[in-house]
Amino acid sequence: MERDNKTSVTLFFLRGLAGYPIFYFIFFLLCLIMYIIILLGNSFLITISILDSHLHTPMYFFLGNLSFLDICYTSASVPLLLENFLSDEKSISFIGCGLQMFFPFAMGSTECVLLAVMAYDRYVAICKPLRYPIIMNKGLSVKLVTGCWMAGGLTSVIQTTLTMRLSFCGNIIDYLTCEILAVLKLACEDISLNVIVMMISNIFMIVIPVVFIFLSYFFILFTILRINSVEGRKKAFSTCSSHLTVVIMFYGTILFMYMKPKSKDSQATDELIALFYAVAIPMLNPIIYSLRNKDVKAAVTKLGKKIFSQRT
Repeated sequence: MERDNKTSVTLFFLRGLAGYPIFYFIFFLLCLIMYIIILLGNSFLITISILDSHLHTPMYFFLGNLSFLDICYTSASVPLLLENFLSDEKSISFIGCGLQMFFPFAMGSTECVLLAVMAYDRYVAICKPLRYPIIMNKGLSVKLVTGCWMAGGLTSVIQTTLTMRLSFCGNIIDYLTCEILAVLKLACEDISLNVIVMMISNIFMIVIPVVFIFLSYFFILFTILRINSVEGRKKAFSTCSSHLTVVIMFYGTILFMYMKPKSKDSQATDELIALFYAVAIPMLNPIIYSLRNKDVKAAVTKLGKKIFSQRT
């Protein structure tokens, strides 16, 4: 299709990393291995948090939702990504593109808010430990998670609808997936409304959660430094170190993607960073929470002993 002809698009062609076809099979293997680890690792955390009664706390309720989010997020894009790495056509239908745009955006937006909720949970646990069971009760936990999912879903509905209603002058997306910014480049009409709505969305879904997380950890750090014993400070910090590591990776990658200087030769770099963001981080989340969490290790040991005793 010619770029300057306004056309009714029914099919998009994904041309991400088109200049590096020799590496497609390597990318396929890496993404496949990481996707399998994502499914196994996050399913493992969800299962452990359900089976072990000691993990029936708000922290692990939020963690279970985070794991489920990561499974949904990657499942919405990675299978097609794997198919395209091995396919010559690399096409996707108009409806399929809209769905691929909606689900990752919804899951990513939900995760932004959920990480802020998890920071609040750690703030209450460390700064107000005596009131923690009262404040972070089951009802509030469910409402907070429901609010996260609703906020992420609503944001994605608005963004996806505003994008897919546009008229397009081409059907070749210079990206690995139907990413909103990449699709907007094909629009034949004014996208000012899309840009304004996206800016507002970024404020509510990224800026405000980041500020909230920063303030939460400011008070957490202030409280930890007031603890007299070294062992007490270490124990308090260990309860939030996993979450803080995930936050730094998650938002650090986002900020690097959107704040680094742009250049003509940065397209491939941007796509590789996006690939890392979409696959590597969801893979690392369960590893971080498993390796750095005594409760999860204890639950695994307990479950292993239970299974072993049943077999013997």
